[in-house]
Amino acid sequence: MGRRSLSQELEQARARTDEFFETLSPEAFYERPIPERHRLIFYLGHVEAFDWNQICRWTLGMSSFHESFDQLFEAGIDPPVGELAQDQPSDWPSIREVQAYNQQIRGTVDRVLDDAPESVIHIAIEHRLMHAETNAYLLHHLDSRFKSSGKTRLQVAGPKPEHAMVDIPAGQTILGRDLQEGFGWDNEFQAHTVQVPAFSMSRYKVTNSQYLQFVQEGGDPPAMWVRQGDTWLLRTMFETVPLPPHWPVYVTHGQARAYALWAGMALPTEAQFHRAAFGGCGQPDAPFPWGTEAPTGEWGNFNFAGWDPVPVTSHPRGQSRFGVAQLVGNGWEWTSTPFGPFEGFQPLSTYPGYSSRFFDVDHFVVKGGGPQTAARLLRRSFRNWFRQEYPYAHTGFRCVQAPSSF
Repeated sequence: MGRRSLSQELEQARARTDEFFETLSPEAFYERPIPERHRLIFYLGHVEAFDWNQICRWTLGMSSFHESFDQLFEAGIDPPVGELAQDQPSDWPSIREVQAYNQQIRGTVDRVLDDAPESVIHIAIEHRLMHAETNAYLLHHLDSRFKSSGKTRLQVAGPKPEHAMVDIPAGQTILGRDLQEGFGWDNEFQAHTVQVPAFSMSRYKVTNSQYLQFVQEGGDPPAMWVRQGDTWLLRTMFETVPLPPHWPVYVTHGQARAYALWAGMALPTEAQFHRAAFGGCGQPDAPFPWGTEAPTGEWGNFNFAGWDPVPVTSHPRGQSRFGVAQLVGNGWEWTSTPFGPFEGFQPLSTYPGYSSRFFDVDHFVVKGGGPQTAARLLRRSFRNWFRQEYPYAHTGFRCVQAPSSF
């Protein structure tokens, strides 16, 4: 990928994060939609401070022009659920001050971009795109009076899914990527082959309708559900609507695990997800579930296609070669695999804590992607992760069990 293409990608990624902040009223910047995370003013400064620190300070050795902001906006927080921050709105700078800081950073980054290693530019682009998605679920939990919806339309109607298990024969799958394949985050390396025993996987992600049966029998309701008398509603990005029965349900890892146990099944491992998504039918692993074609809206609900899910029967052309639907897009998917390194793991030199500080028993690998996941993050080797009881992200699941027949 040439320098000009990378510069264009960075500009496009900036447009994505700018779009988020344009939906907010001025008062919203000092709100905290998710109690455990920063106020939104932090995110206004963070992506620019990250670019400055990664490209200009730590890589090119440039002197800081605003050291206090560099530190204030350097790193987000990922505390356990229920561990709340204590800062007040008055502890943060004004929107105008942050915007001036951002403008100076963008001008400087643009002037020196040709001097920076391509790997660091990739880091800046993908970090920003990840935050575009993080911003989306922050926005989801923000009170509607603070945000402007623009033009949105919910896709609720769709064919009713015929829920069934798909048999996946035993075979090999490839986790990770090789250095010669191009940029990847530290946790994506190195590529290695895993032998996966036969199993069966649900054709579709678990839907609101299916999960409702679990709730009616005492299961824990998701954070985005709202009870109104005997009826459950769903809080979408800009309104609360009757529960769309065929949308995927978004839950915590604990809720997904409890549902799977209730249904007599289990959550897939990372290797099982890869086998179902990218292997198949005696052919080599493909870059995407549907094959080799580049990811476009034809294949799934991703790459900022919309703010909310669509029915699990949408985009049938995007199914895997085994016939499993929506393994990419329409919501990340929990696995039963704790987030950890592959053999040969080496931390990024300019971002050594990107992965390693989350290698513990509390974070689990999620795969696939959601409506606001950028196309370049849909590569097979990309790994995302959340705390197991984190209730705010756009993360669903599907189940696996022993094979029925072959």
